[in-house]
Amino acid sequence: MFNGARILVAPLDWGLGHASRCVPIIRALLEHGAMPVIGADKGPLALLREEFPQLDHVRIPGMEVRYAKGRSQAWAMAKQFPAMLRQVRKEHVLFEKIRHEFRLDVVISDQRFGMRSAGLPSVLVTHQLFPFAPFAQGFARRINRRHIDRFDLCWVPDHEEAPGLSGALSHEVNMPANARFIGPLSRFAGERSAADGPKYRVVAVISGPEPQRSLLESAVRFQLKKIEGSHLIISGKLGSDEVREGDIRTMGHLNADKLYSAMKNAVLIIGRTGFSTLMDLDAIGRGALLVPTPGQAEQEYLGRLHHAAGVHRIQEQHRLDISAELADPPPSFPPKQNSSAFLPALYELARLIALRRNTIPTSA
Repeated sequence: MFNGARILVAPLDWGLGHASRCVPIIRALLEHGAMPVIGADKGPLALLREEFPQLDHVRIPGMEVRYAKGRSQAWAMAKQFPAMLRQVRKEHVLFEKIRHEFRLDVVISDQRFGMRSAGLPSVLVTHQLFPFAPFAQGFARRINRRHIDRFDLCWVPDHEEAPGLSGALSHEVNMPANARFIGPLSRFAGERSAADGPKYRVVAVISGPEPQRSLLESAVRFQLKKIEGSHLIISGKLGSDEVREGDIRTMGHLNADKLYSAMKNAVLIIGRTGFSTLMDLDAIGRGALLVPTPGQAEQEYLGRLHHAAGVHRIQEQHRLDISAELADPPPSFPPKQNSSAFLPALYELARLIALRRNTIPTSA
């Protein structure tokens, strides 16, 4: 399909979720004849290089966003908003250099608005067509829409039928003309075996910006010390050493197969209401105890949405009670993901590449 097209895949580096959902994109590109190039930094770059050690890669510095310690993120985000806009401009300048150095045919940007060019097909991956913001939401949505419209295609990783996994974040009337639903993206999609590996009573998968990541890890660890059984904490800190404390095993990261097995076999899964977590749970057919990041408007909305749906259990971080959920764990359900939903978007991208190649002079 892609005839050796060189495609940069560049995820946002706020935690590991954006990188993990790029794994199935890269797999699909390889399966259909593309030559992906990984563009990321720090933990996301390490994750994708571990999954695809054979691929070219380039370091694309990101912005280290920090949350507030309290239950409101409005002031913390307001202070960092100008830096976020500057980061978009920096990324765009850097990308214009990268595209020539790596002889790119396409860029697929997961929530990095600066990774695009008018000179070649550019794809944005986002579920935030209508984002929630802790302040000035109308203004934030106008800026967001302006960025989306600059891309040739906008891939929405969710079920097309409302409410999907993202609800009002991507299922509204005034959809961007370039938006295409491609189905949820999870590195756990497809047939897998969960028979191997140790069995844990509780598996907690924790990621995201500090200090809220550490606050949740500390709260989970404190309660797990009092709960019988063997437990696993995935801290999201790639490169950190494995630590055993009584019956609690803490690891920075697990590859897709081992993490799938650990989550599938757990009595209880704990995580944030981050969208990538919701897609992973959708792929393995498991309900979970989910804890929205305090004051993070999107995660709090997704918590309300999925609490009403009854699939997952939602608790506030300052009222975390793991024992209560272990007494009556969330149910399992048939996985809902359909990989064929992605194929039309891939064919459309292949047509854009072919069209561009046909318009480039042979002497170029």
